[in-house]
Amino acid sequence: MWYEDALASSHPIILYLHGNAGTRGGDHRVELYKVLSSLGYHVVTFDYRGWGDSVGTPSERGMTYDALHVFDWIKARSGDNPVYIWGHSLGTGVATNLVRRLCERETPPDALILESPFTNIREEAKSHPFSAIYRYFPGFDWFFLDPITSSGIKFANDENVKHISCSLLILHAEDDPVVPFQLGRKLYNIAAPSRSFRDFKVQFIPFHSDLGYRHKYIYKSPELPRILREFLGRAERERQH
Repeated sequence: MWYEDALASSHPIILYLHGNAGTRGGDHRVELYKVLSSLGYHVVTFDYRGWGDSVGTPSERGMTYDALHVFDWIKARSGDNPVYIWGHSLGTGVATNLVRRLCERETPPDALILESPFTNIREEAKSHPFSAIYRYFPGFDWFFLDPITSSGIKFANDENVKHISCSLLILHAEDDPVVPFQLGRKLYNIAAPSRSFRDFKVQFIPFHSDLGYRHKYIYKSPELPRILREFLGRAERERQH
């Protein structure tokens, strides 16, 4: 009953889709929730199947279904309050899968925020620091990358953004050692001219390497509240018109 009352109150809601490591209770994630909560947003998050205390075995299709189920659960309780989707790292792949599906069924969220996104899982795996010592070996693509895509794991953000019709904000730190900054910039360059975004704002916010935000500390930015207020304020105006 508490959830029913809270979600029906006049606060916008953010559905947060976390990255690969740990659980929804990871330190940097909790710190972001605190920032968002202080700005007046409800934050709803969960662990995908196979993560944290959620049962099951992870798969791209299953993770996307889990996110869709939670989104529909929120929408059934949120009245006319805006619902935004925030994905971080691997969660950006879940987020764009989800939002593409929502747009195709004509129930888009009010905005999408991608923090430290990649273009697709193949390019991310090739750029990941764990693969650094192997990527120049003959047969690297065949041995490491082909099994990923042949098993059905794509997380194709670069393809999904061509089918998304809602405001999009991309946040990326220049010194990100896990998802290289250039992949976030490349995704923005794919999304910005897409016809699906012609009526919506697409924005890319870089964070200088001197700030030291790396892969998961953008929540520390004193500029983040202003960035979100300006971006989501405009998204809300677009929704009303």
